[in-house]
Amino acid sequence: MASRDDIMIEITPQVLLKAYSCGIFPMAESADDPALYWIEPQHRGLLPLNSVHVPGRLARTIRTAALDVRIDTDFAGVIEGCASSRPGRNSTWINSRIRSLYGELFDMGHCHTVEVWNGERLVGGLYGVALGGAFFGESMFSYERDASKIALVYLAARLVFGGFRLLDTQFVTDHLRQFGTIEVGREEFHRQLEASLHVTGDFLALSKQAHPVEVLKILSTASGLSD
Repeated sequence: MASRDDIMIEITPQVLLKAYSCGIFPMAESADDPALYWIEPQHRGLLPLNSVHVPGRLARTIRTAALDVRIDTDFAGVIEGCASSRPGRNSTWINSRIRSLYGELFDMGHCHTVEVWNGERLVGGLYGVALGGAFFGESMFSYERDASKIALVYLAARLVFGGFRLLDTQFVTDHLRQFGTIEVGREEFHRQLEASLHVTGDFLALSKQAHPVEVLKILSTASGLSD
């Protein structure tokens, strides 16, 4: 379900957080469309934090690749990467209002980025919104192979370590399904969302310099698996 925002109603960061608490999120038709549409899907993607699957090849890459994962250091770079065109996608739903609103949430500590760097070059990452014990994934991008996947693994470990209960992926894609993402109906999503909002997650509980082996161990332990 989608509805165009009323031009008489000012959308503030506070309004945005309230919308997330109700299971609604905004998107634009295109980068050039100034309007926002409120989206509430009939079915929702969730990545259960107690059963995140890290493919073996990706785990080896995480352990051995000469990449640096940083937290909350370049919001502008991440949202630009998420908005950029790429093979198979020439348009974006990220318009100037999205950039501005989420920038304000970033300054407030509710929006976070997970960034993958190769030297001093940002090569992939993601951003999303933290509220209570829920994290709402918004978008991700890769300029190099596996960069967004690495960011997702680091995000999931950070959420587990910080006591979060819910990782909302909005929709289910093949890219997300390989990590164990499932689709649930609106009623079940709201049930899990309501429970997670009564929890206070700490996005920064895990060290920003967490070692790759520690990141993988957090997820394997949460899943009841050995390394």
